[in-house]
Amino acid sequence: MDLHALFPTVVATEQLRFDPLEVAAQLQTLMALRGDQSSNPDPGCAWTGDLNGVWQLHEHRDFRALADQVVARVWDYLACTGFDCAQVDLHLQRCWPVLSEWGQVIGRHHHPNAHLSAVVYLSGGGTGADGALCLHAPSHLNELVPGLAVGHGGPLRDDHPGIQPQWFLAPEPGLLVVFPSRLDHSVLENADPDGLRVSVSFDFVLTARAAKRPPEYLSPHPNQWQSCSRPAP
Repeated sequence: MDLHALFPTVVATEQLRFDPLEVAAQLQTLMALRGDQSSNPDPGCAWTGDLNGVWQLHEHRDFRALADQVVARVWDYLACTGFDCAQVDLHLQRCWPVLSEWGQVIGRHHHPNAHLSAVVYLSGGGTGADGALCLHAPSHLNELVPGLAVGHGGPLRDDHPGIQPQWFLAPEPGLLVVFPSRLDHSVLENADPDGLRVSVSFDFVLTARAAKRPPEYLSPHPNQWQSCSRPAP
């Protein structure tokens, strides 16, 4: 019997090469940007820059080169997933750091205002002890009978790859992950008392090319939008 795994979600990974001295400087910058804060604000939740005014990290001189590397890889992702890159424009919407101390997590969520997301890790031991990235399957297409994949003594094997509800990825320095923004994701608890998990996240939006007639399901380029006056109070 031939099994065909159809309708995949395409997640890309790549190991970027970093200069250790540059990473050390970036870590110092992020610690300074975080300041006295350490959570978001619940002590069990990691500190994220997007909720604390640090959401344009790509404009900081210490992170411009990193952002350029990520943008180049995102263009590669689009080409590899079937896009005619000559017909779309790519916009870096926001970029923010995430710092996770011992015992902290990031809950399950997605990015509804973006199309494509990326994360680059500046630290990590490669084992997941400091908090693995978890990507959540939107549905269980192969459970056949709705609800069987929940378990509770059902007939489906928990270890079968065809019904896995999650995919885990251990952070390590230089690891880049690119995935659709609509995909639910979370970060497991940082269980390393001596480890600080540090990453930089990116959100991208696709639009039609500037000065071109947009296709029906692709937003016009922002320079073709009209700002509407606010009504007088």
